[in-house]
Amino acid sequence: MLPNCDNVGLAMPLDPVPAFLARAGQILDSEIGNQQPLPEFDPQPNPETIEAVLAETAQRLADNYPYFHPLYAGQMLKAPHPVARAAYALAMKINPNNHARDGGRASSEMEIEAVRQIAAIFGWKEYLGHLTSGGTFANLEALWVAGQLRPGERIVGSGQAHYTHQRISGVLKLDYAAVAADGNGRMSLEALEDELRRGGVGTVVATMGTTATGAVDPLDGILALQKKYGFRVHVDAAYGGYFKLIEDQLDEPARRAFAVIGQADSIVIDPHKHGLQPFGCGCVLFRDHGVGRFYKHDSPYTYFTSKELHLGEISLECSRAGAAAVALWATHRLLPPVPGGEFAQGLAKGRRAALELDRRLRADARFVASASAPDLDIVVWALHAAGPEESSLRARRLFDAAASRGLHLALVQLPGSYFAASKEAGAAITCLRSVLMKPEHEAWLGEIWQRLSAAAADVEAA
Repeated sequence: MLPNCDNVGLAMPLDPVPAFLARAGQILDSEIGNQQPLPEFDPQPNPETIEAVLAETAQRLADNYPYFHPLYAGQMLKAPHPVARAAYALAMKINPNNHARDGGRASSEMEIEAVRQIAAIFGWKEYLGHLTSGGTFANLEALWVAGQLRPGERIVGSGQAHYTHQRISGVLKLDYAAVAADGNGRMSLEALEDELRRGGVGTVVATMGTTATGAVDPLDGILALQKKYGFRVHVDAAYGGYFKLIEDQLDEPARRAFAVIGQADSIVIDPHKHGLQPFGCGCVLFRDHGVGRFYKHDSPYTYFTSKELHLGEISLECSRAGAAAVALWATHRLLPPVPGGEFAQGLAKGRRAALELDRRLRADARFVASASAPDLDIVVWALHAAGPEESSLRARRLFDAAASRGLHLALVQLPGSYFAASKEAGAAITCLRSVLMKPEHEAWLGEIWQRLSAAAADVEAA
C-alpha cells in the first residue's frame, strides 16, 4: 500500500469523461440506427451486479502510485488525455478489430489517417506502417523485416538499448551484439565501428531516448558509417520520437540526430508514452513500402471480403484493438502532432522541467549529477557518498523518504562512468531517476524540488 498522503494534495482531478462519453454514446447509437434500422435488442445486463463489481474494482485499483499527478515523477507513465480515454471507451461499445476492414471499417480508416500524421512527423510521405500493441511488438516487426532482407546477419545495438532487442533477436534466431555506450549513455561510434569491422552486421539499432536516461544515440554518425559498411538502420524512438517536433529546443548532439531521423530504414514510436494514449498503442514505420511483400498470406478463413487494403495484410499481429486507433485519431484531431502546436508545447514544458531539475541538482552538494545535461526529459542523479555501495544505499533511502512526502521517483542502476564526479567508473551505482514527461511538471518543479530537498535532509539526519 502507499504511504498516507492525505496532506500532500494528491486528490484525483475532476473527470469530465463520463458526461462527454454519455453524450457521444447517444450520437453513436443514433448514427448507427439511422444507417441501418435494427430490431430492438436488449442484452439484459444486471445493473446492480455491475455496479457492485465496479465498486470492488475501484477499491482494488486504489492500490497504485498516483501516476496521474505531477508529484509522480518516476517511471514512464503518463495519463492518457481525456479525449483519448473517452474515444477508446466509445469505440469499445462496438469493439472493432483492425485486422480486417470487415471487423473495423471506420477504425481502420482512422488508423490509416493517424499513422499518416505520425509518419509526417519524420517527413515521410511514402512509407508502410501501422499501429501495434506496443513498442516491443513494433520493434519485433522491424527486426523481423530486417532479418528477411538480411538473413543470417547480426543485429547490433547500444549497451543502453532496451533489453527487448536482444530478446527479440533471440526469438528471430538472429545473433545480437551490444556495443558500449559512452559516458553520456549514447552509443559509442568507435565501439560500433569495431563491431562493424568484424563483419556480418545487417542492422544497427539506434535508440532515440534510452529507457534508463533518455539518451539519444548519434544517429548522424551511425548514418555516416552506414555509407561505409552498408548495414540497415532501425531507429527505436519508442520513447523519444515525438521530440522531433521540438528538435530546435534540444542540445546540439540530440538536435543533429533528430535532423536525420528520416533517413532511417525503419522507425518505431510509442503513442502510449508521450502521445497521450492508453497502453496498448505502438507504431512501426518502414521507409520502403515494398517490404509489405513479406507480410503476404493466403488465409481462407480470414474475413477479407473488402477489396481495400486490410491492415492485417501488413501486420504480424492478427487481432488488434481498433479502439486504440480511434483514441489516437481523436487525440490528433484535438492536438495535432505538429511543430509549434499545443501538443509540441507540452513536450517542451517537460523538457524545460528536466533541465531545471538538472540545474538544481548540479548546484546542490548533496547530489552527483550526470556527466551531461539530459538529452530529453529524463533526469538521473546519484548521491554523494564515500563509495558506490554507500551511494546506492542512500539513493534507496531517498527513494523511500521522498515517497513518504508524496513525491514518487524511480531507481536505476548505472555504471559509475555516467557520473563525471564518480571515482569508481567501473562500479554500478543505484541512483535516482525522474521522468518529467507531464506538461504540468514545469509548473510543479518548485514543489518537486522542495519535497526532494526535504527528503534528502531526512536521509542525512538518519
